[in-house]
Amino acid sequence: MLSDKTGKFVMLVWAMLMPCLTFSQSAHPAKKRKMEQPSTDHKLIIYQLVPRLFGNTKTVNKQYGTIEENGSGKFNDISDKALQAIKSMGFSHVWFTGVIEHATMTDYSAFGIKADDPDIVKGRAGSPYAIKDYYDVDPDLAVDVKNRMAEYEALIKRTHVNGLKVIMDCVPNHVARTYSSDVKPAGVRDFGQDDDTTQAFSAKNDFYYIPAQRFVVPSGYNPGGDEFKSPLKDGKFDEHPAKATGNDVFSASPSINDWFETMKLNYGVDYQNNHAQHFTPTPPLWNKMYDILDFWAAKGVDAFRCDMVEMVPFEFWGWVIPKLKTKYPDLVFIGEAYNSSLYKKYIETGKFDYLYDKVGLYDAIKRLTRNEANATTWDINHVWHNDSNGIDQHMLRFMENHDEQRIASADFAGNPWLAVPGMIVSATLSTGPVMVYFGQEVGEPAKGAEGFSGNDGRSSIFDYWGVPEHQKWLNNAKFDGGQLSADQKKLRDFYGRLLNAVHSNDALRTGNFYELMVNNERQPGFNTRLYIFLRYTGKQRILVITNFNRNEQTLTVKLPDDLLKQLNLSGAKEFKDLLSGTNYNTTNINNGIELTLPASSGMLLEF
Repeated sequence: MLSDKTGKFVMLVWAMLMPCLTFSQSAHPAKKRKMEQPSTDHKLIIYQLVPRLFGNTKTVNKQYGTIEENGSGKFNDISDKALQAIKSMGFSHVWFTGVIEHATMTDYSAFGIKADDPDIVKGRAGSPYAIKDYYDVDPDLAVDVKNRMAEYEALIKRTHVNGLKVIMDCVPNHVARTYSSDVKPAGVRDFGQDDDTTQAFSAKNDFYYIPAQRFVVPSGYNPGGDEFKSPLKDGKFDEHPAKATGNDVFSASPSINDWFETMKLNYGVDYQNNHAQHFTPTPPLWNKMYDILDFWAAKGVDAFRCDMVEMVPFEFWGWVIPKLKTKYPDLVFIGEAYNSSLYKKYIETGKFDYLYDKVGLYDAIKRLTRNEANATTWDINHVWHNDSNGIDQHMLRFMENHDEQRIASADFAGNPWLAVPGMIVSATLSTGPVMVYFGQEVGEPAKGAEGFSGNDGRSSIFDYWGVPEHQKWLNNAKFDGGQLSADQKKLRDFYGRLLNAVHSNDALRTGNFYELMVNNERQPGFNTRLYIFLRYTGKQRILVITNFNRNEQTLTVKLPDDLLKQLNLSGAKEFKDLLSGTNYNTTNINNGIELTLPASSGMLLEF
């Protein structure tokens, strides 16, 4: 529930939509700046949702609760009405997170699905990133378990009919320890089916082995909590020889903090011998992973978000992505990557379309949003300056995802409205994609310890759970926001206005970037928690002004003389704030723009 204090704060933020514009008589010489070359691609505006959580209307939320107690969303819950609501906010793509069948403590053996050993499963629902069968979907998400694939195929078609594209996960680095495909196409060989398990490493093997040693379940792990009972819950798992874990631990006894529930896949890199590469002949795993991606692309999947791409060799990506794009030219690949020094290589050698910008813009904006002492908007300048060498348009920007803490949580900002300036910058800084995580737009704080996932400010991906503030918008599957507070409705309206502005304006989708910080650092009222830039095309200009300060700011924005000349601007101009629709008339653009911005606010001025 959002606080009364937040309600008062929002009124101040929304006062940003009605500022008064006047002009100062001062001028300042233009200084150094950089421009981004426009992208010809459509800007992706992504809505990430976890189907297990998204459509769940149950509000019990018992710690370590079963699927019967806490419920689970289904593919069918993501209805035409839900998709139309997502589309109306300006989104172009939906990332359905956790679709592929993964290890779970829920018993589906009555449907011919082998039960998993809970000693190697994290959470009652299980981790969506411990894949059990790459050719199947999670039975939790089906109304009719036997018809689960058809229900997912119907969701793909329904998404397309509603004018949206489909993103799903690719988890190439590791699989569940119980991996075995029982629905694989004819002729497909399972991972490890032909391995020589006497060898620690062979380029012909799909896994890495610890010969002559049995796998040891980490001590101290209590799967499913004290209430969960199962004959398989005995602290043991029969795996001989043991296999290396997904986080590159080559030990039969991984710790409880390791990815002990997963097995590392072998792309031909001998990690224990100086990372020696054995890529000729092509390792069998490469072709197996190609076949899996081809299987899903043939069903109409438009893009893959690839998990932990840095743990898989560049050479594989450079081989598989062009090969798939020969067959599916419009297929998009998004890589989860964190080593910024290697971004360019992932794009040029690995052939990724987009990469996460977590360690760059996300971290900089999080510091500003949290009002940390040393945070300044020059950190944002540092990000785009480093990324402007041909890769900025390839960076995916976000303020939330399933791995990161909710903005409204006490662990992040404690107030969803404090994200307004950061979200404006994330959405408009470049031509690259922007992403919003479901529930972010209504201020979900992710309170409580769900089970395996503790009280950490994240909505658990391991447990059966309802997402309370999101459920108010869900409103018992009406998808109309009927239970939202007035404050939450205004927050959602802000996101809709921002994303639709990005979706519908060429300057924000494909235009050039012009940095205005250097030129304005000596202007009246300027401080280093303000961020100002221009996005423009030959026909459209949008001035982006954001205030990360926790108090109101009055400032004068000066457009440099060379920019005014380049764009042939002079005299009286009319501005329109794309967030409010309010029009403003000015007398002489050459003299600078005097503005008052409320705390934690921003505006998009088209002129």
